[in-house]
Amino acid sequence: MNISIFGLGYVGAVSLACLSRDGHRVVGVDIDRSKLDLIAAGKTPVVEEGMVDLMQKVATNGLVSVTTDVELAVAQTDISLVCVGTPSAANGSQDQTAVLRLAESMGRAIAAKSTPHVVVFRSTLVPGTVEDVLRPLIERHSGKRDGVDFFLCFQPEFLREGSSIRDYDKPPFTVVGANHPHPVEQLRALFGHLPCKFIQTSVRSAEMMKYCCNNFHALKITFANETARLCAALGVDPFEVMDLVCQDTQLNISRAYLKPGFAFGGSCLPKDLRATSYLAKTRDVKVPMLSAILDSNEDHLDLAFDHVMASGCRRVGFVGLSFKTGTDDLRESPLVALAERLIGKGVALSVYDPEVHLAQLLGANRRYVETHLPHIGQLLKADLAEVIAASELLVVGLSDARVHETLAAHCRPDQQVLDLIQLPNRGAIRAPVTGLCW
Repeated sequence: MNISIFGLGYVGAVSLACLSRDGHRVVGVDIDRSKLDLIAAGKTPVVEEGMVDLMQKVATNGLVSVTTDVELAVAQTDISLVCVGTPSAANGSQDQTAVLRLAESMGRAIAAKSTPHVVVFRSTLVPGTVEDVLRPLIERHSGKRDGVDFFLCFQPEFLREGSSIRDYDKPPFTVVGANHPHPVEQLRALFGHLPCKFIQTSVRSAEMMKYCCNNFHALKITFANETARLCAALGVDPFEVMDLVCQDTQLNISRAYLKPGFAFGGSCLPKDLRATSYLAKTRDVKVPMLSAILDSNEDHLDLAFDHVMASGCRRVGFVGLSFKTGTDDLRESPLVALAERLIGKGVALSVYDPEVHLAQLLGANRRYVETHLPHIGQLLKADLAEVIAASELLVVGLSDARVHETLAAHCRPDQQVLDLIQLPNRGAIRAPVTGLCW
């Protein structure tokens, strides 16, 4: 395949070397002449394990050329991989100067082509950049249309400095965000042999996923480091602790909890976070990330409260009250907290939760709900259909097949539904359904 690569930093240079090694004809493009001269001489423009030997090898196969000419590179190739830098600006925003300038040049180059060209953005980009910013630029400068005369897509890279050749050959997955099958087919032909899943998604999801991955990596590093600081103050071996944490592949190192939903609650997470923050304070240890988790959780609760209040509805039905489906534990349930706040604003509530029976609540569970919802006995209803019939807005925090069926059978078009659990049958519910943040 004939490929042009724009931007010959870590990602671009490693991609050029690996693609050429795999038998593809590659044109490297950069505004830095010194990088081009190094590549032309069989030398690496980046310090990276394995690149010295690999660049020497590919320099002799006749498949690599370099240029500063965008139009020439586009004319000679079928696919362009855009790997230019998108650094932080002084205010923290993404500096897109290089990719915007390249998009204009790419548009002019595509204007001169008679065959459809595929442009693959691999640089980390703010979600919406490809479709809302780069596509209009390229269409304006080319006089052609995306999806007809050329094809744009986004393929995030997962190369780590220091192990980028190994990462290229064995990525965690290949993700392509595209609006048309043609660029997906081209990239499958290019990368489909790699030992990983090949996943097609929307352009925006692919853009956001790259940020999410990097943020999650930073989160994990910070979690381990804050844990280590606290361990050191307590005389505990942090390596032993984190090794034990990682032994749990059911909850800790898994898909568990990594699904958008409502705020967390219950008898464990809130109290243990508070205890951890207090313990750190008493030892003069700063754990800003751990200490901010409860505030973030409260912000999620605020989001639901604001949605209900903005609706103007005064008769609200709760489907679920316990802190999670399948239990009657109301301690620190975010639904109890939400109900308490709405009642304080004069909202009339009715509640259905098949697991919560006032007469059976015991100990701390009973004391908690009597403190926060002293009139809970008047709010609880045994029949979900009754709650639906009496409500203008339904807050669904209970995931149960029977609940889903009842909502589909009884909800009316004049009602609203606030979905906190990602209802699987929202299309079957006659009332308009709004997710909390989806």
